[in-house]
Amino acid sequence: MARIPESELILTPEGRVYHLNLLPEMVADTIIVVGDPERVPKISCYFDKIEHQVNSRELVTHTGTIGGTRLSVISSGMGTDNVELLMTELDALVNVNLKTREINPVLRSLRIIRIGTSGCLQSEIPIDAHLVSTAALGLDTLMSFYQWESDPLTQNFTNSVREKLGFTFQPYFAEASARLLECFKDGLYQGITITAPGFYAPQGRQVRLKPRVDGLVDKLAAMETPFGQFTNLEMETAGYYAMAKLLGHEIISLNALIANRARQEFSSNHEASVDSLIKKVLNQLTVG
Repeated sequence: MARIPESELILTPEGRVYHLNLLPEMVADTIIVVGDPERVPKISCYFDKIEHQVNSRELVTHTGTIGGTRLSVISSGMGTDNVELLMTELDALVNVNLKTREINPVLRSLRIIRIGTSGCLQSEIPIDAHLVSTAALGLDTLMSFYQWESDPLTQNFTNSVREKLGFTFQPYFAEASARLLECFKDGLYQGITITAPGFYAPQGRQVRLKPRVDGLVDKLAAMETPFGQFTNLEMETAGYYAMAKLLGHEIISLNALIANRARQEFSSNHEASVDSLIKKVLNQLTVG
């Protein structure tokens, strides 16, 4: 089996993966991922015991137990570039022998649950509602750098999105893990999440600079798809779904909808909405 060179998988002098600064034993098989580093302790405060706390730039990891279940909580920072880094290093922790630098003969699959926030595209969905992403459309270029393949229906769909919005790059479309979707769908709205490579113009916002695509939010909200309705807009989910598919991990993304773009409203108490979603996830993972 080919050895992975030092320049391709960088390790610290202690033998930890470089960016996450973790050893394999520091990560549980079930991982909650969040964007904001400050959200990590807001989840781990519910743990009965914390075994590891590691801070590395915006990548913060807490691993511990709750109700006999071992969990890790890791922050990625914002954007699919950080998601790619996090997913690659998590996979290396469980599927690469870091001492020999060889891929393990038997691969492990992690169970990853994203807890995030996003803006809702549909006026009828209330502020602070919780939504599970059945799939995600990536309006970033991450999958242009991987061997990403789509079936004809999906390819025609992403081609149509590209043409309707006038993009010069190819969007990509990835689905949630069926088993995790089944675990988390009860009591939540469901829909297709759109992942943008930025917060302002890529999500149709204008402060001083005018977005190139006029009426982006309205166009996305009204767009018909063969897979369901576009419901929300954020910056990570498609990257998680695509990387998980390529690497063979289970993944689901759950969002607190703290803004309604159609009604131009923002939550008056978004922290409570996020905390409620955290409790739902922890309850499902520990007693579900």
